[in-house]
Amino acid sequence: MIKQDLIQRIVERTGLPRTKAEAAVNAVLDAMKQALAKDDRIELRGFGVFTVKSRKTGIGRNPRTGAEVSIAPGKAIRFKPGKELQLSE
Repeated sequence: MIKQDLIQRIVERTGLPRTKAEAAVNAVLDAMKQALAKDDRIELRGFGVFTVKSRKTGIGRNPRTGAEVSIAPGKAIRFKPGKELQLSE
């Protein structure tokens, strides 16, 4: 599913005009981006939790040459699905 599919489903379920549905989706995504940029935790009950985790400096390898490459420290976004979203076998 891409962003346009999400907007279309909102239009179908709510009857909102496409421009308003698109504005709503953009507002939610922008709010999430801003929160994650500030290292905030986003919890959507019944869906899951987004957190920002620090990554340590590491050593990787170039697959072609086998030469070691230094991997700079950084941050990564992690998602942990809620109980209702987890897939069962």
